[in-house]
Amino acid sequence: MNQTIAIVDASVGETPAERNLTRSVDATTQVYKVSDGQFPPVPAGPDRRYDGLIISGSQTSVYDDLDWIHDLTSWVRDIHRADIPTLGICWGHQFLAQSLGGRVVDMGEHELGYRTVRRRGDDPLFADIPSSFTAFQTHSDRVAELPPGSVELARNEYGIQAFRLGTRYGVQFHPEYDRETAEWVIGNKDLSEDRRASVLATITDESVAAARESSGVFDNFMSLVASHQRSPDHSH
Repeated sequence: MNQTIAIVDASVGETPAERNLTRSVDATTQVYKVSDGQFPPVPAGPDRRYDGLIISGSQTSVYDDLDWIHDLTSWVRDIHRADIPTLGICWGHQFLAQSLGGRVVDMGEHELGYRTVRRRGDDPLFADIPSSFTAFQTHSDRVAELPPGSVELARNEYGIQAFRLGTRYGVQFHPEYDRETAEWVIGNKDLSEDRRASVLATITDESVAAARESSGVFDNFMSLVASHQRSPDHSH
């Protein structure tokens, strides 16, 4: 079944976000640079132009007082009511949580580099992904409280790493990152030389290869989108 995914690019300026996300999903993609005011239409009935959504990371915080973030908050609540399968990544994960009734806070530190994540339960988003897996992280905010009705799907020592609310999913880690992107992120961070060296030390052939397992969330998300398409209540 052919699927169309709207990529909601919340990054600011020139970043690898669009390249990484469009290549990660086996689907037709439409990219909207929301930080520049480009928003996907809210689908209505048979006029839906996409079957699912992926919301990217960003250099901003979800609680920043920016017009486009306020506008996106109203938009994503409409998406939630329309029951469109959605996958939020890093900033997108936090944004979904905050917009739908949860709370995001500054951690006071930065989780950065290849880290271990432990999933909880057997949600289809993590089908065929080990209970403990490696993924790249870059964030200094975290989801402190999930929206009402949510289910926590993964965690590590920094807190919640994945959740589900209906067909809205958030993952704190970056399943779309390759080695080039990991090095680009670290190169653009304001870090001490010692911290930069310690984080770069996590980028090894072994960790990069191990993190490829986390990219399975994209295929699993596409399977969830396909199941949603086949549902009698959501066919179009």
